[in-house]
Amino acid sequence: MIVFVNGQFVPEEQATISVFDRGFLYGDGLFETLLVANGKPFRWEQHLLRLRRGAAYLKISLPYKPEELRRFVSRLVEENQMPSALLRLTLSRGVGIRGYSPRGAINPAFTISLHAAPARAANNPPRWRLITSSLRLPADEPLAQFKTCNKLPQIVARAQADAAGADEALLLNTKGHVVEASSGNLFWIERATIKTPSLASGILPGVTREVVCELCASLGAKVHEATISPQRLQKVEGVFLSLSSMGIVEAVALNNRQLATSPLAGRLNEAYRAIVQKETQAG
Repeated sequence: MIVFVNGQFVPEEQATISVFDRGFLYGDGLFETLLVANGKPFRWEQHLLRLRRGAAYLKISLPYKPEELRRFVSRLVEENQMPSALLRLTLSRGVGIRGYSPRGAINPAFTISLHAAPARAANNPPRWRLITSSLRLPADEPLAQFKTCNKLPQIVARAQADAAGADEALLLNTKGHVVEASSGNLFWIERATIKTPSLASGILPGVTREVVCELCASLGAKVHEATISPQRLQKVEGVFLSLSSMGIVEAVALNNRQLATSPLAGRLNEAYRAIVQKETQAG
């Protein structure tokens, strides 16, 4: 595997970062994960915009221009011969003085890597079993707007799902509302209306979440932002997640109780697959 590290394309065995890098020491950095289909990253502009906004918020200089990054990605896809993959961009503040202060960290580190995309069959979409995690996310958290490299709540939540034999974990916020999964945004269906938590609840503004809202409009389905408790979530007409790596994933169980399923989730899944193909084949 060839990896991009600080301006160089190198074999993964040579893809190294300093042990004093602040991303390694403190999670002081950002990342984006994108789907690559037909050799092109899906919704590249939206992911890059979120990365750039996060870098501005954290005051980390992005070391390359957008057009340079796009060329790097194209070359990486070509050299690894991976037209279908997951793409990860990682930006770290780099090496600085010891301690939390970012003083002296003036040379950010930047890497790009490709990873095998999850296998998905059109006639056999994934259906996940969920649990609710004991972890809580702070509501109205500004850092939730970005994919920071510090993801310990999500890591612990996913470990809890693994231990329970589940596929994914849902997290509540400090107000007691179910807000998102450890790796994706949450949607549910009530009275033929699709609902999702608001950004103010402490969730990541997911790129795939945005795509789902667009698809709902094209299908004539209403989308409302709302709050929901774990107990009520078990009684709705359908639950699904959105995430860049998998697209749309319907949930079939929550805390070992079966969930209702809705044909609307299947229609959205088909529409999502179609828009990925359309946008990555265009041009």
